[in-house]
Order: sequence, then structure tokens, then C-alpha cells
Amino acid sequence: MNKMNTKRTLVSFLLIASVLLLASAVSAYSFGAGSDYSNLIVKVNGDTAAVATDLPTVNAGDDLTVQVRFNSSITDSIKVKATLEGYSKDVTALTSAFDVEAGNSYVKTLTLTVPSDFANSAVTGDFPLTVKIGNEEVSLGNVHVQRDSYHVAIKSVMSSDTVEAGQTVPVEVVIKNDGYNDLSNMYVTAKIAELNVVKQVYFGDLVNVETTVTDTEKNSMRGTLNLEIPSDAKAGKYTLTVEASNDDTKNTATKDLTVTNSVSDLAMKSGNDLVLLNPTNQLKVYTVKYESTESVVVMPAASSKTVPITVPTSGDYKFDVSVMSGEKVLSTVNFSGSSQASSVQLTNPVFVLTVILAIVFLVLLVVLVVLITKKPQKTEEFGESYY
Repeated sequence: MNKMNTKRTLVSFLLIASVLLLASAVSAYSFGAGSDYSNLIVKVNGDTAAVATDLPTVNAGDDLTVQVRFNSSITDSIKVKATLEGYSKDVTALTSAFDVEAGNSYVKTLTLTVPSDFANSAVTGDFPLTVKIGNEEVSLGNVHVQRDSYHVAIKSVMSSDTVEAGQTVPVEVVIKNDGYNDLSNMYVTAKIAELNVVKQVYFGDLVNVETTVTDTEKNSMRGTLNLEIPSDAKAGKYTLTVEASNDDTKNTATKDLTVTNSVSDLAMKSGNDLVLLNPTNQLKVYTVKYESTESVVVMPAASSKTVPITVPTSGDYKFDVSVMSGEKVLSTVNFSGSSQASSVQLTNPVFVLTVILAIVFLVLLVVLVVLITKKPQKTEEFGESYY
């Protein structure tokens, strides 16, 4: 009998303790006396958060789902709002207005994107989470937020907005380690995919924000990548893409870049000559190829040069002349036309008469020259002698 009483006492104690615990859990998220709302239950990321310490630990950039369930003792039109306070900037989610009726319960779900708004030298932070129903607000405690394990931020991409084809555009990039851990062997790549232009630079290692910065250990880094715009790039707007990456993380940023081209083509036909242009500020080496002919032309910066093209001396012809830089064809110019041999038909009467007159003229000329140049012969003189 004593054992039975003991068991009953123990069960009663456990029941009372459970009720008190439940009451304390509910009271942790209760509104003040005289509130229009009661029986508040909050789920964060699907789990019921009975007390403030039950709030989950999340990473910066994660989505935080807050489900709010409550009873209303009034009939009204209200909104539900969830706020996660950052270090310097808050993140909020707000429902549209909806009607509540006295004596009924309601459930609303809101989604917050966890901010990366940490103190400058911290890899974690505790951000207060609050819920507001109508005009009444309740604090749910702190959400523990950590930086992503590995994350690089591209802080800035600076370059000229406009560049001339054939010129070099410097692209200055600043990256920072915004992650929980150090980043090793960071590379930065800048490219304009439409022009097949790519440049990569090794930036090195970046420590996390909690590490003391020294001459050899840096949390952020600045570097410049020089992109050479092709001379034959068409005028227009292009997308400049910058990517910072290593084996653990990758991040990209884009920027618009306008290319102008004051030269319509690098090669032009002039009679039987090919005129080459180098509008850039750098020495260029072109290869001119057509049929079985190939020649190398060295072009100083901002210069032009005329290259004779050999065409057939007779008959019709049509062929393309290609101007190349390495294996890339920069320009193609078509040469076509007709060449006649310098021959005259002998049966032409005019030609025959012309030939005869020319021969007569030559014969007379020869005779005249002979007569003029011939010396008269010396005659012998005979005398008579008388004795």
C-alpha cells in the first residue's frame, strides 16, 4: 500500500512538473495581461521553439522560416511581422493585412534571409528575433548566426565604362574573406565571354576577420587585371564578369562595358594593294595569306602599311586575302577582276599598214644615215709632162 501511494505521489509530481514546464514554455512567448492574442506558439525552421534557448543556429544567407500560431480575442484587420535584428541593419518579413475574428486561432508563416551583418572582427553573432501581431510585439530571444564556412566577397570592380577596340582596359578588383575559415590560394578571373577575352591573376591567401592582419596575412586584397580588347571587336555593350575562387568557394560579379570601334576594318583593298591598319597603341604582327602566298607584316603602333597583292596577268581571277594574328582571322578581303594579255591580232589591216609604214620609215632612216656618214672617195690626178 505504501509502495502504491509512493507511485501515485511520484506520478502526481511528474504531472505537476510537466504542467509547470509547459506553462513556463508558453509563458516565455506570451503577451502581457489584457492582450488581444493568446496561446502563442512559434516554430522556427519547422521546430517548435518553446524557450529562447531553443532557437536554432544558422548561417548567414540562410532562409529562416518563422511560423506563428495564436488565438484572437478580437475581430480586426491586422498584419504579422517578424524581425531579425542585425549588427547595423535589420531584416523583416511582413504579411499582407488579413481579418481575425474573436475566438478563433490563426497560423501565419514568414521567411527571413539571415543577414551577414556581423561586427567587423566577428565570425559569429547573436541576433534578436521578434514577432509582432497587430500592435503587440513579443521577443523570441537570440538566433545564433555564424558566417559561412568558406565565403569570398567581391567588394568592388572598377574599370572604365567605355573602351576603344584594340586598347587595354585595366580592371581593379577588391576581394575580402567574409567566411568563418581562412581561404587559401585565391584566384581572380576577369573575362568578356562574347569577345573570348580572359585574364586570371593569383591573389594568394586570405585570413578570416578574427585573425590579426599583418604584412603577410591579409583579410582583403586589391589587384588589377589588364584585358586587351581585340582590334576587330564590334562596337556595342558587353558584360564583364569577375570571378573570385579557390577549391572551397566561388563568387562572381558583373559589370557593363561599352566597346567603341572607330575603324570599320583592319584591311582594305586599294587597286591591287592591301592597306593594313594598326589602330592600337601596341606593336602588331599580322600574317597576310592568299592562295599559295604567305607574308608577315610588322605594324608599329597607330600605323598603316600597303602590301602589294600579286594578281594574274591574264584572265579572270577571284580569291580572298586573309589577315591573321596567330591562328585568328582578323579580316578577309576579296580580290577579283580580269587581266588581258598585251597581244595584237596580226590580221588587223590597221596593224598591217602601221607595220609597213614603220618598216619603210626605218629603211629610209638607215639610208639617210648611210648617206650622211659616207665619205667621198679620193680621185687620182694625172698630169702630162712635156720634154
